Amino acid sequence: MRSKPFMASDIDTANPDRGLGFGLLNWLPGSRLGRLIIVLNMLGLAIVIGGALVLNELRQGLVNARMDSLTTQGELITTIIDQAATVGEPVPAMDAGYASQILQLLSNPKTQRARLFDKDGRLIADSDWVVDRVDSKALPAAKPKASGRSGEAASQTGPKASRAARVAKSLRDEVSRALSGQHVSDTRRSEDGRLVVSVSMPIQHVQAILGVLTLEANDVDQIIARQRAALVPFILLSMIVTAASSLVLNTLIARPVRRLARAADTVRLSRARSITLPDIAKRDDELGDLTRALQAMTDAQSERMDAIERFAADVAHEIKNPLTSMRSAVETLDLVRDGPPREKLLGIIKQDVQRLDRLVTDISNASRLDAELSREDARPIDLGRLLTDIVQTYQDSLRAGEARPVVTISDSQDVVTVLGAEGSLGQVFRNLIDNAKSFSPLGGEVRLALDSVRGEAVVTVEDDGPGIPPDNLETIFQRFYTSRPKGSAFGGNSGLGLSIARQIIESQGGTLCATNRQDQAGVVSGARFTVRIPLARR
Repeated sequence: MRSKPFMASDIDTANPDRGLGFGLLNWLPGSRLGRLIIVLNMLGLAIVIGGALVLNELRQGLVNARMDSLTTQGELITTIIDQAATVGEPVPAMDAGYASQILQLLSNPKTQRARLFDKDGRLIADSDWVVDRVDSKALPAAKPKASGRSGEAASQTGPKASRAARVAKSLRDEVSRALSGQHVSDTRRSEDGRLVVSVSMPIQHVQAILGVLTLEANDVDQIIARQRAALVPFILLSMIVTAASSLVLNTLIARPVRRLARAADTVRLSRARSITLPDIAKRDDELGDLTRALQAMTDAQSERMDAIERFAADVAHEIKNPLTSMRSAVETLDLVRDGPPREKLLGIIKQDVQRLDRLVTDISNASRLDAELSREDARPIDLGRLLTDIVQTYQDSLRAGEARPVVTISDSQDVVTVLGAEGSLGQVFRNLIDNAKSFSPLGGEVRLALDSVRGEAVVTVEDDGPGIPPDNLETIFQRFYTSRPKGSAFGGNSGLGLSIARQIIESQGGTLCATNRQDQAGVVSGARFTVRIPLARR
C-alpha cells in the first residue's frame, strides 16, 4: 500500500494534535504560520499588559510613599501635642480638649483620617467627627419585621458585622502596640473593602506615654485605579499596532512562504518545469532572495532535464548508426563466399565494434562528468607543471609520423596557479591535444603556450591542420558533432571531446573558444583553441 506524498496544501488539513500543538489555533483564518504570528504577538502583548495591571510594584511603592508621608506628618503632630497639650507636674498628662483642637487644625480630613487615643486606649478625638458633624436627632426604633425576612437581614448584616469586628480588633492591636512605645506602620482593609495605610505612634513626654496618634489613608486603590485608567489608551493603541503588525507579517511572510511551498509541489509533481512567482521575486528582502534562488535552481534543473533529454536522443542516434552498419554487414556476410569481399565485411564489423566501444566510453565519461565535477574539490594547481607533465607523457609514447606536442612557457613568467580539479583540467588539455593531433599533418607539431593576462591564465593549443570553417567555430563544441577533412577514417571520433572540454572549463569559471590561424597572406594555416581560467588569489 503506497502512502500519499506530503504536499504544502496538507499544512492546513494535517492533524491538529501533531507538531507544536497548533490545533488550538485552527479557529483563526489563514495558514498555521500566520495564525502563530498573530497569536504569539498578541500573547506577548497580553503578558506585558497583565504585568502592568496585576503586579504589585506600583501598589507597594504607593504604600511605602504613603507610610513615609503619614510618618512625617504624625511626627509633627505628636511633637506639637507633646509641647502644647501636656499638663501636670511631676506626673505629665495630656489635655484631651486642647489636643483634640490641635488634631482638628493639623489633620487633612479629605485625604486621610486622624484619631487620638489617651494612655488607656480610649478614643478621644477623630477627624471624621469634624467632617461628618451635622445636626441630628434620634430616630424612632425600627419596627420588627416578619420572621421570614429576619433571617435574610441577618445574613446580609452578618458579614458586614464580622468585617467591622475584624477592623476594630486590628485597630485595637495597633494602638496597643503603640502604647508600649512602638512605632507601628501597617496596612489593612476597611469595612468597605478599601486598602488602608495606617501609622500609629506614641505621644511621649520624656519617658511617659501620654497617648497614641493614628493616621490612616485609604486613597491607594483610587490612585492605582486612575493609573490603570490612564494606561487604557496606550493598551488599546498597542493592541491595534500589534494586530496590524501581525497581519502585515502574515501577509508578507506566511502567505508568500505558503505560495512557495505550493509552487514547489507543482514542480515536484511535474506540472511545471520551474517556479514562477514574479511578484515575490521583485521584493528586496530575504523572501525575494529565496524566491529568486528557487527560480534559478528550478530553471537550472529544467535546463539540466532538457540537456539530458537531448543527450539521450543524441546517444540513441549515434549508437544506431554503427549498429545499422553492423547489421547490414552481418546480413550480407552470409551471401558473400569469396575471400576479399568477406574480409572487407569483417573489417567493417570490426571498425563498427571499435566505434561502438569508443562511443560507449566517451558517453560514459560525459554522463559521469557532472557528478565528478561536483565531487572534486578545487585546489591550487601549477598550470605550467601540469602542461609540462602532459606533454612529456605524449612525447614518451609518440609513434612514428604522429604530430609532436610541445609546450612553451615564458622564462619571465611567474608560476601560474589556478583553482580547479587537476584530473578534470588534465582531461581538457588531453582532449585538445588529441583533437589537434587528429588534424595535424604527418610529422607536424602541436604547440601549447602558457601566459597570464589581467588575472587570467591563458593557454593556447595550435595545430597546422586545415583549420575550422567559420560557420563551425561554435558548433564544434556541440555533442557528437564531427567535421573531418576528406580522406579521414570514418568513425574515428565520437564528437564528445571538445564538448566535454568546454563543460569542464565553464564549470571552473573559465572559457574555451576556437579561432583560425592565418599566415601573412591571410591564408588559414591551422586552428587555435584558447583556454582562459581565473588565477588563484594569493
